[in-house]
Amino acid sequence: MADALPLTDHYAASDEPELVRSPAARYVFVTGAGAPGDDEYYRKKALVVDVARALAPPASPGASEPVAEGQYWYPEGSTQVGIADFYSVHPVSALHYRLMAAVGATTTDADLAAARLAAASPSDPTEDRLELFDLPEETVVQVMHHGPFADELATLDRLGRFAEQAGVARSGPHREMYLDAYTSTTPQDTLRTILRDPVA
Repeated sequence: MADALPLTDHYAASDEPELVRSPAARYVFVTGAGAPGDDEYYRKKALVVDVARALAPPASPGASEPVAEGQYWYPEGSTQVGIADFYSVHPVSALHYRLMAAVGATTTDADLAAARLAAASPSDPTEDRLELFDLPEETVVQVMHHGPFADELATLDRLGRFAEQAGVARSGPHREMYLDAYTSTTPQDTLRTILRDPVA
């Protein structure tokens, strides 16, 4: 099945759910735990974007800064959740996450260390561990969500029903790609977020 699926652009998704292949990418990331949207979450997000900006120009065409992305999962031993009910079974305060931004495929640990120094991010305490990792090309279901993050439940319900009809299920961390720069005070009505889940 995977060989017959189209390979999507990294920062592209339809307004209607779709089953595609997402491209491989290298990321700088930092991990965290707790509810997305608290002060620590926004600090870590700003750190990743600051360092990615020091490493390379924005990867998304037309973007003014690197695109922040997130992978989300619940602790080992938690009741399994699917796509549609990802945020509705457990309290979001139980989430673990990886906040990340795509960087060049040849970026090294030395490049990352130099960029962290050059960025001199005000969001950078010394205890945060920034690392690189590679996400392989994979089969995903995805859809573009428009508007507030609180409204993602309805969009994820559509995506989950589409996955069921396609005969696939989530096989890894839930992923979100925040195409528009935002802070804790940004109005969310016009934000675009790709909701992307690896499936098998």
